[in-house]
Amino acid sequence: MQDDIYKTIEKVSEAQYKEKGSRFIALLFPVRSEDNVKSIIHDLKKEHYNATHHCYAYTIGHIGEPSYRINDDGEPSGTAGKPIYGQLLSFNLKNVLAVVIRYYGGTKLGVSGLINAYKTATRMAIEDACIVEKTINNLFQVRFDFELMNEVMQVLKKEYVSIKRNDYEENKCLIEFEVLRSKSEEIVNLFAKLHSVRLSFIKTI
Repeated sequence: MQDDIYKTIEKVSEAQYKEKGSRFIALLFPVRSEDNVKSIIHDLKKEHYNATHHCYAYTIGHIGEPSYRINDDGEPSGTAGKPIYGQLLSFNLKNVLAVVIRYYGGTKLGVSGLINAYKTATRMAIEDACIVEKTINNLFQVRFDFELMNEVMQVLKKEYVSIKRNDYEENKCLIEFEVLRSKSEEIVNLFAKLHSVRLSFIKTI
Protein backbone atom coordinates (compact mmCIF):
# COMPACT_ATOMS: atom_id res chain seq x y z
CA MET A 1 0.00 0.00 0.00
CA GLN A 2 2.88 2.41 0.72
CA ASP A 3 3.86 2.33 -2.97
CA ASP A 4 0.42 3.78 -3.76
CA ILE A 5 0.80 6.79 -1.45
CA TYR A 6 2.77 10.01 -1.62
CA LYS A 7 2.93 13.07 0.63
CA THR A 8 2.29 16.62 -0.49
CA ILE A 9 0.81 19.81 0.94
CA GLU A 10 -2.81 20.90 0.71
CA LYS A 11 -2.28 24.67 0.55
CA VAL A 12 0.27 27.46 0.86
CA SER A 13 2.28 27.56 4.08
CA GLU A 14 4.48 30.34 5.45
CA ALA A 15 7.04 30.79 8.23
CA GLN A 16 9.62 33.41 9.19
CA TYR A 17 13.06 33.07 10.71
CA LYS A 18 15.40 35.85 11.81
CA GLU A 19 19.16 35.66 12.23
CA LYS A 20 21.47 38.62 12.99
CA GLY A 21 19.09 41.12 11.48
CA SER A 22 18.34 39.15 8.31
CA ARG A 23 14.76 38.06 7.79
CA PHE A 24 14.00 34.79 6.00
CA ILE A 25 10.43 34.28 4.76
CA ALA A 26 9.77 30.65 3.81
CA LEU A 27 6.81 29.83 1.59
CA LEU A 28 5.57 26.42 0.45
CA PHE A 29 3.30 25.91 -2.56
CA PRO A 30 1.63 22.80 -3.99
CA VAL A 31 2.75 22.61 -7.66
CA ARG A 32 2.19 20.33 -10.64
CA SER A 33 4.41 21.75 -13.39
CA GLU A 34 7.46 23.90 -14.07
CA ASP A 35 5.18 26.54 -15.61
CA ASN A 36 3.38 26.64 -12.27
CA VAL A 37 6.73 27.19 -10.54
CA LYS A 38 7.78 29.97 -12.93
CA SER A 39 4.51 31.81 -12.40
CA ILE A 40 4.82 31.68 -8.61
CA ILE A 41 8.47 32.83 -8.63
CA HIS A 42 7.59 35.68 -10.99
CA ASP A 43 4.78 36.86 -8.70
CA LEU A 44 6.93 36.61 -5.57
CA LYS A 45 9.73 38.65 -7.12
CA LYS A 46 7.19 41.36 -7.96
CA GLU A 47 5.70 41.28 -4.48
CA HIS A 48 9.07 41.19 -2.69
CA TYR A 49 10.91 43.36 -5.21
CA ASN A 50 13.24 44.84 -2.59
CA ALA A 51 14.31 41.50 -1.07
CA THR A 52 17.98 40.52 -1.36
CA HIS A 53 17.46 36.93 -2.53
CA HIS A 54 14.63 34.65 -3.70
CA CYS A 55 16.05 31.15 -3.24
CA TYR A 56 14.06 28.03 -3.94
CA ALA A 57 13.85 24.32 -4.56
CA TYR A 58 11.08 22.15 -5.91
CA THR A 59 10.18 18.57 -6.60
CA ILE A 60 7.61 17.68 -9.25
CA GLY A 61 6.26 14.19 -9.93
CA HIS A 62 5.11 11.40 -7.64
CA ILE A 63 5.73 8.38 -9.89
CA GLY A 64 9.27 7.05 -10.29
CA GLU A 65 12.05 9.62 -10.00
CA PRO A 66 10.59 13.13 -9.62
CA SER A 67 12.17 16.11 -11.35
CA TYR A 68 13.70 18.77 -9.15
CA ARG A 69 15.68 22.00 -9.25
CA ILE A 70 17.54 24.15 -6.73
CA ASN A 71 18.41 27.84 -7.03
CA ASP A 72 20.73 29.87 -4.78
CA ASP A 73 19.80 33.20 -6.41
CA GLY A 74 23.16 34.84 -5.74
CA GLU A 75 23.90 33.27 -2.36
CA PRO A 76 27.18 31.30 -2.15
CA SER A 77 26.83 27.99 -4.01
CA GLY A 78 25.17 25.29 -1.95
CA THR A 79 24.10 27.54 0.93
CA ALA A 80 20.44 28.09 0.01
CA GLY A 81 18.81 25.89 -2.65
CA LYS A 82 20.47 22.70 -1.42
CA PRO A 83 19.41 22.98 2.25
CA ILE A 84 15.90 24.00 1.13
CA TYR A 85 15.70 20.91 -1.09
CA GLY A 86 17.14 18.78 1.70
CA GLN A 87 14.14 19.58 3.86
CA LEU A 88 11.72 18.58 1.11
CA LEU A 89 13.56 15.26 0.94
CA SER A 90 13.63 14.85 4.73
CA PHE A 91 9.84 15.16 4.91
CA ASN A 92 9.44 13.09 1.72
CA LEU A 93 7.28 15.71 0.01
CA LYS A 94 6.28 15.57 -3.66
CA ASN A 95 4.87 18.27 -5.95
CA VAL A 96 6.03 21.05 -3.67
CA LEU A 97 7.86 24.34 -4.28
CA ALA A 98 9.73 25.88 -1.35
CA VAL A 99 10.84 29.51 -1.66
CA VAL A 100 12.87 31.36 0.98
CA ILE A 101 12.99 35.13 0.55
CA ARG A 102 15.83 36.91 2.35
CA TYR A 103 15.92 40.51 3.47
CA TYR A 104 19.55 41.21 4.34
CA GLY A 105 20.07 42.68 7.81
CA GLY A 106 23.58 44.07 7.43
CA THR A 107 25.55 41.25 9.05
CA LYS A 108 27.08 38.42 7.03
CA LEU A 109 26.16 34.99 8.30
CA GLY A 110 28.92 32.93 6.70
CA VAL A 111 28.45 29.64 4.89
CA SER A 112 27.30 27.59 7.90
CA GLY A 113 25.03 30.39 9.07
CA LEU A 114 23.35 30.66 5.70
CA ILE A 115 22.86 26.90 5.42
CA ASN A 116 21.29 26.81 8.88
CA ALA A 117 19.05 29.80 8.19
CA TYR A 118 17.63 28.47 4.90
CA LYS A 119 17.25 24.99 6.35
CA THR A 120 15.52 26.22 9.52
CA ALA A 121 13.14 28.57 7.70
CA THR A 122 12.09 25.80 5.32
CA ARG A 123 11.62 23.29 8.12
CA MET A 124 9.44 25.76 10.04
CA ALA A 125 7.20 26.25 7.00
CA ILE A 126 6.92 22.48 6.50
CA GLU A 127 6.10 21.88 10.15
CA ASP A 128 3.32 24.47 9.87
CA ALA A 129 2.00 23.05 6.58
CA CYS A 130 -1.07 20.90 6.06
CA ILE A 131 0.63 17.71 4.85
CA VAL A 132 -1.68 15.20 3.19
CA GLU A 133 -1.32 11.70 1.76
CA LYS A 134 -2.62 11.08 -1.73
CA THR A 135 -2.99 7.84 -3.63
CA ILE A 136 -1.42 6.91 -6.96
CA ASN A 137 -4.09 5.58 -9.30
CA ASN A 138 -4.39 4.17 -12.80
CA LEU A 139 -7.09 5.59 -15.06
CA PHE A 140 -8.94 3.12 -17.29
CA GLN A 141 -11.75 3.19 -19.81
CA VAL A 142 -14.13 0.29 -20.30
CA ARG A 143 -16.58 -0.10 -23.24
CA PHE A 144 -19.39 -2.64 -23.24
CA ASP A 145 -22.95 -3.37 -24.32
CA PHE A 146 -25.73 -2.35 -21.95
CA GLU A 147 -26.75 -5.94 -21.17
CA LEU A 148 -23.38 -6.40 -19.42
CA MET A 149 -23.99 -3.49 -17.04
CA ASN A 150 -24.56 -5.65 -13.95
CA GLU A 151 -21.39 -7.68 -14.50
CA VAL A 152 -19.31 -4.56 -15.12
CA MET A 153 -20.67 -2.78 -12.05
CA GLN A 154 -19.86 -5.81 -9.90
CA VAL A 155 -16.21 -5.21 -10.76
CA LEU A 156 -16.38 -1.44 -10.34
CA LYS A 157 -18.01 -1.50 -6.91
CA LYS A 158 -14.69 -2.37 -5.26
CA GLU A 159 -13.73 0.13 -2.54
CA TYR A 160 -10.46 1.01 -4.31
CA VAL A 161 -12.26 1.93 -7.57
CA SER A 162 -13.69 5.36 -8.33
CA ILE A 163 -15.93 6.01 -11.35
CA LYS A 164 -15.10 9.32 -13.07
CA ARG A 165 -17.31 9.40 -16.18
CA ASN A 166 -20.32 7.58 -17.63
CA ASP A 167 -21.46 7.79 -21.25
CA TYR A 168 -24.45 5.91 -22.62
CA GLU A 169 -25.60 5.94 -26.22
CA GLU A 170 -28.34 3.55 -27.24
CA ASN A 171 -26.99 0.11 -26.30
CA LYS A 172 -23.33 1.17 -25.95
CA CYS A 173 -21.73 2.16 -22.65
CA LEU A 174 -18.44 3.78 -21.72
CA ILE A 175 -17.12 4.23 -18.19
CA GLU A 176 -13.87 5.86 -17.10
CA PHE A 177 -12.61 4.90 -13.67
CA GLU A 178 -9.60 5.16 -11.39
CA VAL A 179 -8.19 2.21 -9.49
CA LEU A 180 -5.45 2.07 -6.88
CA ARG A 181 -2.26 1.28 -8.76
CA SER A 182 -1.45 -1.87 -6.77
CA LYS A 183 -4.97 -3.24 -7.47
CA SER A 184 -4.92 -2.60 -11.22
CA GLU A 185 -3.84 -6.10 -12.20
CA GLU A 186 -6.71 -7.59 -10.20
CA ILE A 187 -9.23 -5.36 -12.03
CA VAL A 188 -7.70 -6.17 -15.42
CA ASN A 189 -7.98 -9.89 -14.69
CA LEU A 190 -11.62 -9.57 -13.64
CA PHE A 191 -12.53 -7.75 -16.83
CA ALA A 192 -10.62 -10.32 -18.89
CA LYS A 193 -13.21 -12.88 -17.78
CA LEU A 194 -16.05 -10.83 -19.27
CA HIS A 195 -16.50 -11.36 -22.99
CA SER A 196 -17.22 -8.39 -25.25
CA VAL A 197 -15.78 -5.93 -22.70
CA ARG A 198 -13.01 -3.68 -24.03
CA LEU A 199 -10.71 -2.29 -21.35
CA SER A 200 -8.14 0.41 -22.14
CA PHE A 201 -5.44 1.87 -19.90
CA ILE A 202 -5.28 5.68 -20.15
CA LYS A 203 -2.62 6.90 -17.70
CA THR A 204 -1.24 6.82 -14.17
CA ILE A 205 -2.19 9.82 -12.03
